[in-house]
Amino acid sequence: MDGQRPSSTPSPWLPFETRRRARDEKREAVLRTAVALFLEQGYHRATLNEVAKRLNITKPALYNYFRGKDEILFECWAIGNELVDDCIAETSAGNGTGLSKLRKLIIRYAELMTTDYGKSLVRFDIRDLSEDNRRIVQTAKRRIDRAFRDYIGEGVEDGSIKPCDPKLSAFAIAGSLNWIGHWFQPGGAMTGRAVAEEFAIRLTEGIATTPTRKKADQPPGQRKTPREDKVEHHTRTAPRAAGQSKRARHRLR
Repeated sequence: MDGQRPSSTPSPWLPFETRRRARDEKREAVLRTAVALFLEQGYHRATLNEVAKRLNITKPALYNYFRGKDEILFECWAIGNELVDDCIAETSAGNGTGLSKLRKLIIRYAELMTTDYGKSLVRFDIRDLSEDNRRIVQTAKRRIDRAFRDYIGEGVEDGSIKPCDPKLSAFAIAGSLNWIGHWFQPGGAMTGRAVAEEFAIRLTEGIATTPTRKKADQPPGQRKTPREDKVEHHTRTAPRAAGQSKRARHRLR
């Protein structure tokens, strides 16, 4: 009796890994669409119906991935927070002075604030989250604040940063960086990276022990040509020279 041949009919079921990957991709698509909508319309005005419409699916299909709108909001925040954690871990693992580490973190954090997931860290109200998730967010905020303080304190110890209050300095820096998430718009005069690099200098030049800008490092549009320097010098010195000439003529009388 011949042995049974394996069926050549393909299985209608996708392999487990393929199915899981497809589910993850769909879940990520929901988050990307939702965070963009929340930022565009505001969390309370945005609806899951609109999220589903933009994804060309039904609203009930969303519940295959999330239990509700507040869970989507928390997941958007969680992705942004993971990216911040990566920035801190990468900065801490590197070498350099406290000042150089502080500037690295500022650049990475500022650039993150120009993305949707970065903006979700500062644009949404944690009171819209469950009590447990609020505690997670508050703990994460303290961890980020501690990273800024630690680098400032390290810089004071190694001499790259002037003696200062690490707490107040960290508040001033983080507050400025967080505000980027409110005003930055893609397609403007400066890219996110350019904004981040400029902020890294501006937010640390007051506490750095060495000058952070040379004359040649002035931002575009502020540099003067030799001719402009000459004209400016003449404009500045001409009145003084005229006054001296008058005094000289008076003495000769």
